[in-house]
Amino acid sequence: MVARLTLVEIAIRQQEIKKSRFTAAAGPIADEAAAKDFIAARSDRAANHNCWAWRLGQRYRFNDDGEPSGTAGKPILAAIDGQGLDGVVVVVTRWFGGILLGSGGLIRAYGGTAALCLREAEKEVLVETVSGTVTCGFSDLALVQVRLGALSGVQVAVQAFTEGGAILSVLAPTSEAGGVERLLADLTSGQSVIGWSR
Repeated sequence: MVARLTLVEIAIRQQEIKKSRFTAAAGPIADEAAAKDFIAARSDRAANHNCWAWRLGQRYRFNDDGEPSGTAGKPILAAIDGQGLDGVVVVVTRWFGGILLGSGGLIRAYGGTAALCLREAEKEVLVETVSGTVTCGFSDLALVQVRLGALSGVQVAVQAFTEGGAILSVLAPTSEAGGVERLLADLTSGQSVIGWSR
């Protein structure tokens, strides 16, 4: 399986093509609402066009913002996909310089500016996670929190206290879910089990 990548932080890159100025802003996103917020924040209303694309797993969207159909948003999405990225949004803003670029020129300009920005951005491996809840007695609580929290990529937090213990929320890499279940059963002699939200 090929590792999926996402961006660590927002990246910005600018270039001039035949007197038109193109600025790409790319960033990591967790959901569609974050993509919409990023697009709104990075779009410049004084510019001629704010074209964008985003990908979240199998879901994606793109927009040409007034450029000829298929000449801006699709090439930006192709730049995202071409670098194996996920959970990423890119906005490419254009200030028209007076020289028409034609369809091929627009595709190269938008896709190329997005690709340039993404190539230079710092990336990290995107780890698929699963969340779950555990009811744990007070006698096992400290040990469960410490041992599960020591596992790589596993996060444990108390959601609520009950009369006999606590309800813990657990976030773990999907590949580690079986190990978390076994460790939890061993630590509590089978008294606590985790319910995963799939």
